[in-house]
Amino acid sequence: MTAQGSISEIGYVSLLTRDLHASISNAVDVFGLVETESTAKKAFLTAQNKHHELVYTQSDQDAVDHQGLVVENSAELEAIRAKVDRGGYRIVSEQPIEDHIEEGFAFVGPEGFTWQIYTEKLDYSMLKRGTTAPDRLGHTNIQVLDAPAQTEFFKDVFNFAVSDQIGNEHFFMRCNNDHHGVAIFTSNKTGIHHHAWQAGNVYDLVRLGDRLARRGARLAWGPVRHGAGDNVAVYYVEPTGAVIEYYCDMETIRDKDRPARHWDPDDLYWINQWDGQVPAEILDHGIPNRQR
Repeated sequence: MTAQGSISEIGYVSLLTRDLHASISNAVDVFGLVETESTAKKAFLTAQNKHHELVYTQSDQDAVDHQGLVVENSAELEAIRAKVDRGGYRIVSEQPIEDHIEEGFAFVGPEGFTWQIYTEKLDYSMLKRGTTAPDRLGHTNIQVLDAPAQTEFFKDVFNFAVSDQIGNEHFFMRCNNDHHGVAIFTSNKTGIHHHAWQAGNVYDLVRLGDRLARRGARLAWGPVRHGAGDNVAVYYVEPTGAVIEYYCDMETIRDKDRPARHWDPDDLYWINQWDGQVPAEILDHGIPNRQR
């Protein structure tokens, strides 16, 4: 079968942080991730049986360094590389820019997002740690100035499909059976709003709220059931200023040709099925892209 140049999984998120200790403490003590490796300047964390799904690097800024996207094999990697070349996007590195990745390349896409494309042997056996850890990294939500253009980029270069579309402002896109691996939101700034992790069930969301309360912190929003994706979710702000979403019960899409659902932006059922309320300040959070 001819390679299509398709992303198969959201691999990891790499963030810069002004307070590495606080970021690690939040990830391990509050959120339940496992610290697989760390130095004085860098930490690797995961929920699954892999080296990392989240990376923090000490910096003088809070920002997104890059995001890692997985392809199934070398042929898919080369097919995406060919599309990147045709699009004229700037290559950052012909080799992986992150540790513990053997094969891949990195480039800067529209609006300054850096993407690490790499091969990884997929493990379909979901590791259950029996702890407070999430099941896995599920998706990211990025803020952009031109959502339609960013959506076309994801279609053309990564072979994503639109699952839900909110007017011409917000797009939920999938690369596998998950309802979305990336959400693209229109904003007056660019960067990442949140990284989202799958929970085993709604009680895991409750326990996260309890752990935050015991530390004198609070959820920023939730619990809420979204219309786009149908997932139940809670949100809180991590030390970098990015938001962490913890969710369960998301729609899975087994028909790769399932057409996109279209929503009127004024119909807030798309974002909150239960009461239509959205905290005014929730979208003010997020961190910018690192400039390369």
